[in-house]
Amino acid sequence: MIGFDADKYIEEQSKYILERISCNTCERLYLEFGGKLVHDKHAMRVLPGFDENAKIKLLHRLRDQAEVIICIYAGDIATNKTRADFGITYDLEVLRLIDTFRKYDLSINSVVITRYIDHPAVNVFINKLNRRGITTYKHFMTKGYPTDVETIVSEEGYGVNPYVTVTKPLVVVNGPGPGSGKLATCLSQLYHEHRLGHKARYAKFETFPIWNLPLKHPVNMAYEAATVDLKDVNMIDFFHLEARGLAAVNYNRDMEVFPVVKRIIEKITGEDSEYLSPTDMGVNRVGFSITNDEACRQAASQEIIRRYLISLCDYKRGLIDEDAVARAKLLMDELKLVPEDRAVLIPARAYAEHKRSQDAKYENVIVMALELPNGTIITGRSSRRMVACAAAVLNAIKHMSGLADDIHLISPSVLETIQRLKTDILAHEKSTLNCEEILSALTISATTNPSAQFAVEKLLLLKGCKAHCTAILSDRDSQTLKDLGIDATSDPEYLTNNLYFY
Repeated sequence: MIGFDADKYIEEQSKYILERISCNTCERLYLEFGGKLVHDKHAMRVLPGFDENAKIKLLHRLRDQAEVIICIYAGDIATNKTRADFGITYDLEVLRLIDTFRKYDLSINSVVITRYIDHPAVNVFINKLNRRGITTYKHFMTKGYPTDVETIVSEEGYGVNPYVTVTKPLVVVNGPGPGSGKLATCLSQLYHEHRLGHKARYAKFETFPIWNLPLKHPVNMAYEAATVDLKDVNMIDFFHLEARGLAAVNYNRDMEVFPVVKRIIEKITGEDSEYLSPTDMGVNRVGFSITNDEACRQAASQEIIRRYLISLCDYKRGLIDEDAVARAKLLMDELKLVPEDRAVLIPARAYAEHKRSQDAKYENVIVMALELPNGTIITGRSSRRMVACAAAVLNAIKHMSGLADDIHLISPSVLETIQRLKTDILAHEKSTLNCEEILSALTISATTNPSAQFAVEKLLLLKGCKAHCTAILSDRDSQTLKDLGIDATSDPEYLTNNLYFY
């Protein structure tokens, strides 16, 4: 059920950005981009109809007026900080962002290393960029931040940073994740612009929380569920309420930093700030593009359940603390949600229990249930041949192809040959084939097997499908399902005592 008008959103957001640039008091707009610029799966899940690449398409529309600065915190390079959604480090994410921007004909101005430290990994990254023709700048810790505004806005503060030379009216400031130094870079640039006699403004491209939806709207609560590890909390923007007389939703970090940012901007410009609240700073027209509120409420509720299940697994794997799980559970309780409200959860658990009750040999059986676009639930179980998610994917595309269960899409002899390769030649501990290996075998079989070719063509139909597994997925299987566009969750269980080969 569609609940969001993607075309209207791009139109509204583009118009609003251009209004900020064309203001008489502005020659240049520094636009901080928070959240995911591309592949925004969260927005797509909670706003059915949202284009996951809407933001980059919007910038493509403004490409003649825009250039991009990418920020990365030096400490994140030194510690090899990783993006959980893509499984790559922040420095590699910068490279991916550059390639993505270029794909959409956007001009890359430079990469700013924020809070620079003299560290081998940081210096190697800088050298790598420079030798590939990417300009880099080193920005340093801002002396006096956050309380001593006199020092911050001085030669000892922002003045220590080099000015990033820009030429276009819209400067998009992006980064690989939270804490990349986007805001500090924007404010440093404002300082230098005004010293050069240029009129420049700052604004923030926002998606969540949605300021003109109720505080406890499931879409806004889903944002909290997505950031339990960051401890983000939505709240009424009391600055906006006092100044404008309107209730607007913002979140704790923006609320906390706003008074400081407002004072810094006023010190830089020598004028009263045009912004009276964090909401004023934001460019956010998402709420005006919702076409079916109930559809978005239902989708957001499902996302909150999904995030809770993920938090249980992340806790089991040692990635988050108990407090984050408790916060995710609190959001579930507020909306009276239970994990079983996710349609694929009960069928997966029920089939696993059924197999275990049949025979002791199925004691450690793992099951995945997958919901097809028409609502049909398909299951697959682990075996000595393949993992549960591979079986579920094969069963799903076989069902959608109208093929009988007893038809082999992949010859058993082919599977045996691959398994022998894994154990006898590559010396792997396990012979069971993962999802990627099964799909590779399937596509090879498709060259001689018409049924397999027909089934391969159905893989595209799995995009957007939900799935649930009765055990934690391996990193490789999890990534393969993401690549297929399958939204998968798991029970927080390891059905083996192995710490590495699970």
